[in-house]
Amino acid sequence: MQKQEKIIEMFNQIAPTYDKSNRILSFGMDINWRKKACERVLNLYLKQDLNIIDVACGTGDMIEIWQKSALKLKKNINTIKGIDPSKVMLEIAKQRFKDLEFIEAKAQNLPLELENADIVSISYGIRNVMQRQEALREFSRILKKDGILLVLEFTRREKKGFIAFFRDFYLKNILPFIGGLISKNKEAYKYLPNSIDEFLSQEEFVKELEDVDFKVLELKDFSFGISSMFIAQKV
Repeated sequence: MQKQEKIIEMFNQIAPTYDKSNRILSFGMDINWRKKACERVLNLYLKQDLNIIDVACGTGDMIEIWQKSALKLKKNINTIKGIDPSKVMLEIAKQRFKDLEFIEAKAQNLPLELENADIVSISYGIRNVMQRQEALREFSRILKKDGILLVLEFTRREKKGFIAFFRDFYLKNILPFIGGLISKNKEAYKYLPNSIDEFLSQEEFVKELEDVDFKVLELKDFSFGISSMFIAQKV
């Protein structure tokens, strides 16, 4: 089995406990990071009526936050679609949002029309995409001109220090233990810190975005650099 297929199967296995694990393992901070990111994009992008695509949507956490943020900021979401390669994740998402469209597909091969979306988001999913450059080109293809790409991710730390040491210790020692207890799949939660180590630094990911003709508008750290937010515009 190829690495990409193994990752998808891993998410199928942990899907039933995925949301609970996220809340516990991040101490609820992941919800705050998502809220801040969605609200920042909606304030930055002045169009009132929006078509949003959430890639690697999982069970739909980001979709719910897009909806609540749009309501709060008096923006209208015409359509919002969730895309994920994990069948089991999507089954849970469909139960949460019975009136929305969900598509089983990989980020590097999106079954969507050219210049279809105002906003594309992917939260904590891009490092799991083996064909990352192809995925970024797909995001550009489906975005309208001047459309916005929002990426939330755990990037590789370049600087050392107390925060970096604490994050790495937590990810490599505590997270696999707790995640394994909740999901009964310790290997899946060993994968997380390994995937961060194998991912890019902030600067490297900015260059990848620029290489496929995105202009990075904002790069922000959340919680002392634990999480990174990239807001980029299609040019």
